[in-house]
Amino acid sequence: MQAIILCGGLATRLGETAKTIPKILLDIAGQTVLAWQIQMLKDVNVQEVILASGHLHDVLYEQVGDHYNGVRIRYAKEEKRLGTGGAIRNAMQYINTSAFFVLNGDVLLNGFSLREMLERFHKEMIGLLLSIHVDDIRQYGEILSDNNGRVMAFREKQSISRIGYINGGVYLFNQTIADAFPKNQEGFSIERDVFPSVPNLYTLKTEASWIDIGVPERLAYARRYFRNGASQ
Repeated sequence: MQAIILCGGLATRLGETAKTIPKILLDIAGQTVLAWQIQMLKDVNVQEVILASGHLHDVLYEQVGDHYNGVRIRYAKEEKRLGTGGAIRNAMQYINTSAFFVLNGDVLLNGFSLREMLERFHKEMIGLLLSIHVDDIRQYGEILSDNNGRVMAFREKQSISRIGYINGGVYLFNQTIADAFPKNQEGFSIERDVFPSVPNLYTLKTEASWIDIGVPERLAYARRYFRNGASQ
């Protein structure tokens, strides 16, 4: 099985912390973010990971190489900013499995196995999104789904604090997801430009611990959390 990890972003919100090192290579309790993610992927027999790289690609390649923690690594470098959707399309040139995972390169999970997504996925689904339960949705976009898990709508960031389910940045796609990509647009967002028009898009809800390390305070929290004994 294969997976794509989106790791070409500029990481501007992290400032000096990620100025010379890709965000996915930041240290979390003695391991890189990439190492944590690859372990999660290895648990479902992912044998090849395509890194959708861009910013600091040379640093990434020098430190990771063609194999990392027992998994083959390939690179789909973007020469200009492609957005999440464009980066996935660029990386899909190397995808040859009927279903494949896509992970944002700045998310960590604890208490969740990707096997749950594989067990839920079936051939009629174009995509299965992992949605995360949070106590306050204001910082995130919200996913609304019916009782069968079919995605009904996406809501942008809300101004009122309340509990809800948000996009966890972990996806399982059928290759037919490419049919929904904009035809004459090189750079685009998977969240804004693709998901709203995809039929048979489902979500799997979880209350597992989830951390997005994209801002300094959450990066600091992740380092404390995993240093104190949490494991994926």
